Amino acid sequence: MAISPEKPDDTLSTAEKNALSFEVLSDVGQKVGRAFGLVYTFSDELKRAYQEFGRDIPATTGADEWALPISATYIIGRDGTIIYAYTDADYRDRADPEEVLMFLKEASVPAKDRRPKRKVG
Repeated sequence: MAISPEKPDDTLSTAEKNALSFEVLSDVGQKVGRAFGLVYTFSDELKRAYQEFGRDIPATTGADEWALPISATYIIGRDGTIIYAYTDADYRDRADPEEVLMFLKEASVPAKDRRPKRKVG
């Protein structure tokens, strides 16, 4: 699943427009983003730049603030622990899909059947 700061109608549009095969949930008020420590507030300079491009972040998120979460990818194990995390302040830099798939495959193998991890260094 994906979690977006967009309003619910906009997340549905995003999912449909991009033909996504997974759910896109709406985090109105960015409570989930804040819980993960991902939300940043725009500087005045960044706010002006977005406004010059016609982007109204408060209208997009449905919140009365100029703030967004940084992009992040998490894999959460069945026991609720985070087994993979990738975040980067540069929205263009995302988790490597091959690496994410490797962790997902590893997570799907029962613990008793996993190969022992090798020490690095």
